[in-house]
Amino acid sequence: MTAPRSVLFVPHGSPMFALHPGAAGAAMTQVAAQLATPRAIVVVSPHWDTVVPTVGFATRPETIHDFGGFDPRLYEMHYPATGCPEVAAQVVNALQTAGLPVVQDDQRGLDHGAWIPLRQMFPDADVPVVPLSVQSHLGPEHALRVGQALASLAQQGILVLASGNITHNLRDLMVVRMQGGATPAYVQTFADWIHTHLTARDVPSLLAYRQQAAGLRAQPTDEHLLPLFTALGAAGADAQAQAFYRGISEHVIAMDGYIFQ
Repeated sequence: MTAPRSVLFVPHGSPMFALHPGAAGAAMTQVAAQLATPRAIVVVSPHWDTVVPTVGFATRPETIHDFGGFDPRLYEMHYPATGCPEVAAQVVNALQTAGLPVVQDDQRGLDHGAWIPLRQMFPDADVPVVPLSVQSHLGPEHALRVGQALASLAQQGILVLASGNITHNLRDLMVVRMQGGATPAYVQTFADWIHTHLTARDVPSLLAYRQQAAGLRAQPTDEHLLPLFTALGAAGADAQAQAFYRGISEHVIAMDGYIFQ
């Protein structure tokens, strides 16, 4: 299943996914094993949100435990990947060439949206990692443009790993945790809608996802879906999205993952 361009969209779920990866984690491990070993990984996480695109240049990015109140074992987990200033510089150049503003950050580590899927897919931490931020205030069109700027890198042995979730409604998650109950209908409805339009490469409909009634509840804010648009852009206009996993975690988090071939 090796892709002509190395581009994936993967779920990261809640922080507890690191302790209980389940079927989604197994699918992520399997799809990573089917890829050629990347030269480096550019990871896009919704948990690094900046005004302009920002590229991490740290040579030893720290593991950021950017969450509270979870199982103490999570805070003992670390992902000791190295950075890659050379590839980070390529990312900066690609964004600048596309006419996008860009900032460098030589201190930024890996937040849980980055290290949790990386730990699942590349457990030996033996591939250099370059984090890239999202800009939630600029919406999906901008995220797509960022991805398009990265398309040339995805053909050079660099894996573009976009991390997010197809549905991400924390209010509904809290309600289910406190009160119990079944999966709300919108979760599967929206995941199915994304699957249909993504596999058909219906980019205009995807960009207008918030016009869908289910879309507003599935993603009250944009940031957790924006990495999907970056993956879509990085994959190139001729790429076909294929789901390597589809499923729901904790009743409200769609854990669907896609490889672009």
